Amino acid sequence: MWFFGSKGASGFSSRSTAEEVTHGVDGTGLTAIVTGASSGIGVETARVLSLRGVHVVMAVRNTGSGAKVKEDIVKQVPGAKLDVMELDLSSMQSVRKFASEYKSAGLPLNLLINNAGIMACPFMLSKDNIELQFATNHLGHFLLTKLLLDTMKNTSRESKREGRIVNLSSEAHRFSYPEGVRFDKINDKSSYSSMRAYGQSKLCNVLHANELAKQLKEDGVNITANSLHPGAIMTNLGRYFNPYLAGAVGAVAKYVLKSVPQGAATTCFVALNPQVAGVTGEYFADSNIAKPLPLVKDTELAKKVWDFSTKLTDSQSGESSS
Repeated sequence: MWFFGSKGASGFSSRSTAEEVTHGVDGTGLTAIVTGASSGIGVETARVLSLRGVHVVMAVRNTGSGAKVKEDIVKQVPGAKLDVMELDLSSMQSVRKFASEYKSAGLPLNLLINNAGIMACPFMLSKDNIELQFATNHLGHFLLTKLLLDTMKNTSRESKREGRIVNLSSEAHRFSYPEGVRFDKINDKSSYSSMRAYGQSKLCNVLHANELAKQLKEDGVNITANSLHPGAIMTNLGRYFNPYLAGAVGAVAKYVLKSVPQGAATTCFVALNPQVAGVTGEYFADSNIAKPLPLVKDTELAKKVWDFSTKLTDSQSGESSS
């Protein structure tokens, strides 16, 4: 990593905003799905993509707040093309319903931005009886990507434009459980750690993108898959620190934490910037290629996570969902 605010090879830094890293990019004719587009950096990602001419489908759990965000964006970006669709990533049934409705609408898909996530919650199970952070942050996005991949392949073939899949991970991927991914203990409440479980789900986001990149390359498909760390964002302050620390941290926050426009920058860079054309299976931070935990380069582990996730998502369906 470089010093906070210093520019990397791309010409951008941790200080760059989502508008800056997409300056001059024309996204007209592209369609994107942004999960979790009704809060935090998801809102800014949707706004900046629509500002660049992209048709944005906001995949959100609460369509009421999604509609309000859409209204706000349209006020700021007249002519913005935005749709709001319901998606609860912690429910495989909801993911399947969303994918089915999306395909029925006949929409193309150039960009899939797997942005939504929950962080460090107490031990809970999803509707499918899977630990909630693993279910929401990784498994829901794994299934969503799988169900929409043919749509993305068709779109890239017909439009002759590169498709891009963007997984939002986190530097927390370095702080999973000691064994990395607990295949046999995903639901083990007694040894659950909210932060390590978060780290595990974020590690899986990187492994998912890497295995997907490998498969797409082998298939000769014009779609890339990358993962990224958005940075520690101002809005997340309460999540990271207890009230006693918050005051002290607040004093230095403006020097080390990002604003929301800065927090959405790496996502928008990886999704739209021409510098990223053809780049796949990489991990980005501060709108530059960065070095993830060496474990994520373990292709056997990536394949194991893929197979494990396929088994979990298929077992919730009456049929194989390839």
